[in-house]
Amino acid sequence: MKQKIVVMTGIFTLMTTVSMNAQKIPHLDQTKPIEERIDLLMQQMTLEEKVGQMNQYNGFWEVTGPAPKGGDAEKKYEHLRKGWVGSMLTVRGVKEVKAVQKIAVEETRLGIPLIIGFDVIHGYKTLSPIPLAEAASWDLEAIKKSAQVAADEASAVGINWTFGPNVDISNDARWGRVMEGAGEDPYLGSKIAKARVTGFQGDTKADLLKVNTIAACAKHFAAYGFAESGRDYNTVDISDSKLYNTVLPPFKAATDAGVRTLMNSFNILNGVPATGNAFLQRDILKGQWKFDGFVVSDWASVREMIAHGFAKDGAEATAKAVIAGSDMDMESHLYVVELVKLVKEGKVKEALVDDAVRRILRVKFELGLFDNPYKYCDEKREKVTLGSKANNEAVLDMAKKSIVLLKNEKGLLPLKKSGQKIALIGALANDKNSPLGSWRIASDDNTAVSVLEGMQQYKGNQLTFEKGADLTVGKTTFIDELVFNTADKSGFEAAKKVAATADVVVMVLGEHGFQSGEGRSRTNLDLPGVQQELLEEVYKVNPNIVLVLNNGRPLALPWAAEHIPAIVEAWHLGTQTGNAVAQVLYGDYNPSGKLPMSFPRNVGQVPIYYNNYNTGRPVNSDKNVFWSHYTDVEKTPLFPFGFGLSYTTFDYKKLKINKASFAKGEPVVVSVDITNSGNYDGKEIAQLYIQDVAASLARPVKELKGFELIALKKGETKTVTFTLTEKELGFYDNAGKYLVEAGTFKLMVGGSSDKGLEGQFELE
Repeated sequence: MKQKIVVMTGIFTLMTTVSMNAQKIPHLDQTKPIEERIDLLMQQMTLEEKVGQMNQYNGFWEVTGPAPKGGDAEKKYEHLRKGWVGSMLTVRGVKEVKAVQKIAVEETRLGIPLIIGFDVIHGYKTLSPIPLAEAASWDLEAIKKSAQVAADEASAVGINWTFGPNVDISNDARWGRVMEGAGEDPYLGSKIAKARVTGFQGDTKADLLKVNTIAACAKHFAAYGFAESGRDYNTVDISDSKLYNTVLPPFKAATDAGVRTLMNSFNILNGVPATGNAFLQRDILKGQWKFDGFVVSDWASVREMIAHGFAKDGAEATAKAVIAGSDMDMESHLYVVELVKLVKEGKVKEALVDDAVRRILRVKFELGLFDNPYKYCDEKREKVTLGSKANNEAVLDMAKKSIVLLKNEKGLLPLKKSGQKIALIGALANDKNSPLGSWRIASDDNTAVSVLEGMQQYKGNQLTFEKGADLTVGKTTFIDELVFNTADKSGFEAAKKVAATADVVVMVLGEHGFQSGEGRSRTNLDLPGVQQELLEEVYKVNPNIVLVLNNGRPLALPWAAEHIPAIVEAWHLGTQTGNAVAQVLYGDYNPSGKLPMSFPRNVGQVPIYYNNYNTGRPVNSDKNVFWSHYTDVEKTPLFPFGFGLSYTTFDYKKLKINKASFAKGEPVVVSVDITNSGNYDGKEIAQLYIQDVAASLARPVKELKGFELIALKKGETKTVTFTLTEKELGFYDNAGKYLVEAGTFKLMVGGSSDKGLEGQFELE
């Protein structure tokens, strides 16, 4: 009878029931500290129930429908009813989540609620730009707000855990998952990691109790972004210096920001798969960093240790993963099958199981799931939150801030608002699906505002659209291998005809939104299909071209960089793509983005990154061939890290360092005057780089150690001040020890990594 009352009267009665049960069930007593509640609950748990908390299943049946009969689904269903499932992923929507949570809470012996996970990578229903694009904004508050919007919508549909943010550093544009991260730099990546974690979770651990926050998951731990040749899931072989100084800092920043979970990675490191890597998970994460949340495997990565040749079978893979510190098994189905037996045989200590379960239960308590398992199951909130006006306004703001102006000659931009004939060319210009980008599995297809729709809002010009050529053949989905239309040029003539009579041609070219992301590695970084040929053919009839790029990674565009007068990097900007692009093109928003990854001249330069190391022969001092270079192309990038133009210009003057010499521990104060010397109000991202000239380990030629986003009206001057402390001046040695060494430091302040005002100081 009580269950019928619960269903009829909803959340209020459920909360009342929980409150009444708290008087009888000690671990439900909200007045007790969380750690004591965990102790009380674990005292009641069987070994099988403990292992069950370490088991995560993907959604395996329509929860609001009948129970599954037969096969693997029925077995999983029985596991759920026994309390042998601690988490589920990809179950979404209040009705579905509430139904599956009801089984866990009301039909199992102990009623332990599920944590519901989902890949909320750049939004749930209302999509922000892909994370790499957001990183181009260098606007930490906007990035935090974007994560808040994602958490708001995800929590409204019953989700309380996201498998994000991706904090992998990568300098290889061939790797499709660069679209998920913050680019090539560990300093910028660390700042963005903190912004995203606090956006999802709130600023304090107590904020997790709020209904509109969700637990975050920093991934992929660790070094996944350095897959050899940019091929997804491939081997990783990097130095200890690279690990400590480049890979780990964003994970440490996420941990310091209170991230509640981490996900390990698919790759090996020093020959050991990350899922079975005790050095990463036990020594560093849970040991040195004192992380008290839990670690989840990536999809089936426990089982994949067999394919790596690191485990002979499922039992050995399970033992190695648990011993190494992988707390929850995502979709390998091994812990629930093998772990109880391993413990009883003495091959895995039960204390390790207890540690993992405590961590998982801790996060569930912190989320308030024991106090109200249905707190995220409010159908009214679901209805009013998804796609709300406020959320659309927020992602539009984020999209505009993510756009990077790469080139602007001949005064083509901003476009005039009247009196111009504009030809809009490119299949992507009228695409409402591709701009949503990869990793948007909860969003509805064809819901992006297209560039054509955005430009049609401006009525003063004559706008004519021609696609020129299709980009792909057939249906495109998250799991498709894309097939490109490499032969059909039948639309070229129509495109050339409208271009020939236009004052300005806007061409929207690039990658389809599903061409980057997981499993989307490329060996070419050019424009796919016949787009490059289309661009060159249109250029022959009208060189006044504004090239708008849609892409999820840096592209190699040497011809366009040489010939096309205006280039706008517009990435995959999400739901409000067309409005953001149009407002930038027409000057209603002055672009201020800066590249978070270097753009190569060709794929042969990759990996290419600004914070490289000098060789013994960095320049052609002897005027001969024997120096570090290419014989066929410059060794510099096409567009460097930190680069981005504005419709106005900024002058840097009066670089000052408060002293010439500093004692260790003494702050170094650097100031510079920045003047808006152009004709538009605008924003500039001032960047500070340092070089430790001579150290016990060779240091990069420059490293980003500060940036400031400032708004300047035309003609206005502001003084920007940076403070360097030991946190910015040191580095990790090959044993992971942090060092701050005396010596000479050079510094540079400017609007890009390739040029700026220079100075130096001594650290005694």
